[in-house]
Amino acid sequence: MKIIHFSDTHLGFNDLDILNSDGINQREVDFYKAFDDIVQSIIKIKPDYIIHTGDLFHRSSPSNRAIAFALDKFAYLNSLNIPIILIAGNHSTPRTVTSKPILSIFDNFSNIYCAYSSKYETFEFDNIVFHTIPHLNEESGIYNELDKLESSINNYKKNIMMLHCSVGASYLMSEFGEFVYPKDKEYIFEKMDYVALGHWHGFSKVGKYENVFYSGSSERTSLNDKRNNKGYILVNLNNSLEVNFKHISIRPFYSFEIDGNNFEKELSSIDKSNLNGAIIQVVINNLTALKSIDISNHQIKEYFTNCLQVVVKREFIKEEDFKVDDIQAISLKEYFTEFLEEYCAKDEYERLKFKSDELFAKYEESYDDIN
Repeated sequence: MKIIHFSDTHLGFNDLDILNSDGINQREVDFYKAFDDIVQSIIKIKPDYIIHTGDLFHRSSPSNRAIAFALDKFAYLNSLNIPIILIAGNHSTPRTVTSKPILSIFDNFSNIYCAYSSKYETFEFDNIVFHTIPHLNEESGIYNELDKLESSINNYKKNIMMLHCSVGASYLMSEFGEFVYPKDKEYIFEKMDYVALGHWHGFSKVGKYENVFYSGSSERTSLNDKRNNKGYILVNLNNSLEVNFKHISIRPFYSFEIDGNNFEKELSSIDKSNLNGAIIQVVINNLTALKSIDISNHQIKEYFTNCLQVVVKREFIKEEDFKVDDIQAISLKEYFTEFLEEYCAKDEYERLKFKSDELFAKYEESYDDIN
């Protein structure tokens, strides 16, 4: 018996304000491509069941384009006559009872089974039972739902548990509405043939349990997620459990650290040969205010001309002797000029003052503080 487990596809996610040739946000398109790559794998593998453990959409009220994409892909999957079980995650669950859950768009699909009503639901087939608990807005209700689940375990069939939550603090995403699975109920995992988890964005086996897995997200929703290994899990349930993580190709992300004391040399030493289309983060550390003004973001971005996006982060060292008395009493330009005059040699002061005057002049042309 083969099961494909994937999760956290976040359809409709967009970022970076970069459009493709069709005028669609490029990062939004990346998420559609990742989803379609998994669909293509499903077509090739022909699993017995398909399960998705939450956050199909990035928002509980996704865009028309995201909805249309999902309906098109699931209509095709539905035609394959493979049972598909979906649960709602925290991103795709409305926060009020007056809003209709987005997963209800699949209610009339013959092979798609959705749990989105903030309660335990079971979906039973000839040789397997799927025990599902979607995202709960009221975390206190988890014990009642787990009691229902435990009493519904079928000892004559395979039992699959599906959840969207953090199992322990190690898998917290620091998001609104997430909840942690109760530690004292983890013994239920051992009664399951497989526990399919969503919410955490990295592929991971959980703790000591050999049958509890996060499939991870299909794309990254934050630069804090530096993983390039995204994909899905192929589960084989025969006499024993086999879990294989399958990679898909996503837009690569690379992070480089540069010492501000050796900026030019370290920047030029970065190999750009395999960075086409990538998202790049450049972290410049050991900076002082004086060093920072000599390093322009434009110079860095020009170096990575073939990348999709370059994000620059600056990390400053603490200057113990520097004091701020009353910065609100003078303009930012005056304040910075006084700082340069106090801490720079005369020749250096003249050079940096000329440069800072140019920068402030450009700022004043772009921003009118009066209107």
